[in-house]
Amino acid sequence: MSIAQEVRFGEDGLIPVVITDAETRRLLVLCYMNAEALEKTISEGRVHTYSRSRGRVVLKGVTSGHVQALEEIRVNCDGNSLEIRVVQEVAACHAGYYSCFYRHWNPSDGTWSVDDERVFDPDRVYA
Repeated sequence: MSIAQEVRFGEDGLIPVVITDAETRRLLVLCYMNAEALEKTISEGRVHTYSRSRGRVVLKGVTSGHVQALEEIRVNCDGNSLEIRVVQEVAACHAGYYSCFYRHWNPSDGTWSVDDERVFDPDRVYA
């Protein structure tokens, strides 16, 4: 039996996945996978996601070269979401930050603050 048969995909055929840095456990990305993306991730050892905007499976980092090497897959208690621990090449965020979660909310003034420095210039990478 394949791992895709062991997890519970939603009615839309997708399962939410958090991608974390294998060494630091820092949250990098929240994405979705379908069975095909999960199987490709396992067979190729690089994270593939299901792009809801494109309607297809894509290799994470295919454009930038900032791929994510698979280290471990973990499942939650209900079997309906995954954590995938990776070795991240350069950065995970298309905006140039290591993590997509590079801002925090300031309740005192109702604004977002950037916590991190950009790792790369997205205009140059995605030109």
